Amino acid sequence: MAVRVQEADFDPGAEMAALSAGRADIGGVACFVGLVRDIASGTAVRAMTLEHYPGMTERQLAEIEAEARDRWPLLEVRIVHRIGRLEPGDRIMFCGVASAHRGAAFEACAFLMDWLKTKAPFWKKEETPEGERWVEARAEDDEAAARWR
Repeated sequence: MAVRVQEADFDPGAEMAALSAGRADIGGVACFVGLVRDIASGTAVRAMTLEHYPGMTERQLAEIEAEARDRWPLLEVRIVHRIGRLEPGDRIMFCGVASAHRGAAFEACAFLMDWLKTKAPFWKKEETPEGERWVEARAEDDEAAARWR
């Protein structure tokens, strides 16, 4: 399956290997693995909880994936996004693309990350020493996504 939303951890190596398994037409694979940081906006983070709307989130991720496939000649795409409570160092997401050429793989991976960050319906709540807080959208993420419009 190209898009998954799950609580369980994932193996980035296995996800990356699955992108090109049994294929000889792939010339480049580009991947990104997101991790929970222990600090955000200058404040320590003890944990982050990611919430979503089942069904709606998967549909939106599939639409983002389809957009990448429309823009670049991609042979395989895998997106894994975790939900639930995660601690610093835990993996949040995997994005991997495979193409005949590295340029398409690099560009599509960057596009997917920018659009997933700004268009995917996930809500993040951080646990800090001062209490819980919802993570707000960042202008830098919107600016990064704007280059693909």
